[in-house]
Amino acid sequence: MFAHALSRTSRSFLLIGALLITGACRDISEVPATGGTTFPAAWPLAHDADPETGRNGMVVSTDELASQVGIDVMKAGGNAVDAAVAVQFALAVVNPEAGNIGGGGFMMVRLADGTKASLDFREKAPLGATHDMFLDANGAVTDKSLVGHLAAGVPGSVMGMWAAHERFGKLEWADLVAPAIALADGFPVRERFLNSLDAEMVRELKAFPGSGQFLPRGGQPPEVGDTLHLPDLAATLRRIQKNGPDGFYKGATADLIVAEMQRGGGLITHRDLDEYTAVWRTPIRFSYRGNEVISMPPSSSGGATMAEIANILEGYDLGAMPWHGPEMIHLYAEAWKRAYADRNEYLADPDFGDIPLARMISMKYADERRRTITDRATPSSEISPGLEAPAEGTHTTHYSIVDGAGNAVAVTTTLNSWFGSKVTVEGAGFVLNNEMDDFSAKPGTPNQYGLVQGERNAVEPGKRMLSAMTPTIVVGPAGRLRMVTGTPGGSTIITTVFQTISNVLDYGMDVVAAVDAPRVHHQHLPDQIFYEHAGLDPATVDALKAMGYTMTERSDVSGDVQAILVAADGTLRGWSDPRRGGKAIGY
Repeated sequence: MFAHALSRTSRSFLLIGALLITGACRDISEVPATGGTTFPAAWPLAHDADPETGRNGMVVSTDELASQVGIDVMKAGGNAVDAAVAVQFALAVVNPEAGNIGGGGFMMVRLADGTKASLDFREKAPLGATHDMFLDANGAVTDKSLVGHLAAGVPGSVMGMWAAHERFGKLEWADLVAPAIALADGFPVRERFLNSLDAEMVRELKAFPGSGQFLPRGGQPPEVGDTLHLPDLAATLRRIQKNGPDGFYKGATADLIVAEMQRGGGLITHRDLDEYTAVWRTPIRFSYRGNEVISMPPSSSGGATMAEIANILEGYDLGAMPWHGPEMIHLYAEAWKRAYADRNEYLADPDFGDIPLARMISMKYADERRRTITDRATPSSEISPGLEAPAEGTHTTHYSIVDGAGNAVAVTTTLNSWFGSKVTVEGAGFVLNNEMDDFSAKPGTPNQYGLVQGERNAVEPGKRMLSAMTPTIVVGPAGRLRMVTGTPGGSTIITTVFQTISNVLDYGMDVVAAVDAPRVHHQHLPDQIFYEHAGLDPATVDALKAMGYTMTERSDVSGDVQAILVAADGTLRGWSDPRRGGKAIGY
């Protein structure tokens, strides 16, 4: 199930005893850009390309048009949050398969004055949702959480952008939505968009009349260079431009959403839309190699799970081990297995019950988990959730932004699967998410990403489903902004973000090498180390097998990182993951 769920991104890829040292922390500021590491000979991505650089601002997103929108906003006097709002709406047009207004996500903000904030605009289950709504008469899980109207949670993206703008924005709201409207009136189709429209996707979209707008050539996809016009989406964006969130959650757009739900047997009502709120939460903060890492709290699992991973690995001097050697990969996998076991059992929407968050992210707990790691693979069947509890679309999108003043924003949003539920709201022009699959439809049964989750993340009316999205900001020991990063990738998001950070902090890589480096993944269940095609040397694979691991080479990619590093002289160094092909733009 895990490999099948991630298989679609393979097309773009074809295009192109452990050492324990307590308290280890090294100054890697003088380490060469690649940290002395060597990528496998067959690995297709280079580490020595020149990153995009800038002094006044940097936007790294999944699309060049959207990145340019963010740069234009900053040139017009906007800050990083203004740029983030504008980029979000632009991506809703040019990346309709993942960028969205029909989904939700998370935003991390770290201002130059040290202010830190995390915004949860994750979707919610409709108030008509029920615990067993995705089970058949025999108690088996159906596909209704994946495709069709029941799969959609109440969208949060528009409210999230409004909340961010209200708190931190400088420019007028209407000016930030305007570029997206211009794009919806007609934008040039690029290869990235077409990569999402294989024969299976075309067939699925055709089942829903409104989704035909993405198939303008007689029911077939456009070609590279075609101009795609999305007039219904442009009209929706104009309502949002004029009326803010009321242009989406009330009035004509809300009527169109509710009519679509009634037409297809969905659950979202006017009350669901009217009562939706985005929530400011306290960020997860932890130390790694003397740096402060700031990431998302629940209803994202990203920050807490990554904190447990980092705390476990803090006890090992990874930088003294060969990069991607057996010892390093072994420690990664063992930390990941333990953290994911806790993630899947304990994390959920914090508004629906207590979760053992403080203990999970504590160093004391990490010490306990670390003591169970040996020099061989621990079978996942022997790794149980370790906490005493109180009585989460590979097809996501991420963008990172830093402005000239040093304000930083990391945003990850999603529809979950590519084109979400496949349902486009007729007359409104946007695709609805299928985030209801991120609940535990049947606790103990894997979801589309293979995650086996617990009762705390079961479906409840008004509840936010658990996510793996991990927008993250890293601050150096002296309090200077160091890194902004994030990725899509479903259950691989957390491990991908951590590896990108570890590549920099443990191995001294520059942004290009840190992003282009091959990636590995383990999520407790299934009990396998997944690695990208040609991403590990055969000798390393054999050594890990000898340690007791099941090794699985993937045909697809792990993540689509959009990252910014800040050099010692303040230069912004941005890089967009070539696995799928976005764009970093600086000035």
